[in-house]
Amino acid sequence: MLGKINEVSGTLVTNPLAKDALMKVLVGPSEGWGDHVMRVFELQPGGYTPKHAHDWPHINVVLEGKGTLFINGIENPVEAGAYAYIPNNELHQFKNAGDTPFKFICIVPKDGHK
Repeated sequence: MLGKINEVSGTLVTNPLAKDALMKVLVGPSEGWGDHVMRVFELQPGGYTPKHAHDWPHINVVLEGKGTLFINGIENPVEAGAYAYIPNNELHQFKNAGDTPFKFICIVPKDGHK
């Protein structure tokens, strides 16, 4: 399988605790990866994901833009090239802190993809 992120349609994150967030599913069970799902989130300027915790860990890699990752009680600046492992049940949130879209990969177990 081969694709381009910009050619994948996305779904608006409708959680009321999120703002201006779009999710694109790149690879998951439908593409043959039975255990995990790789998504890209795109946050518009001023956008953010919900501040939340859940029962599964995930891996993130920042592709472009500038933002923050709230984890371990600290708001950490992140930009393209940054990566993070977020353990299960850790309170976390991504925010766009720039004037351009903030994009990052998020890999979760298939049960964590909603």
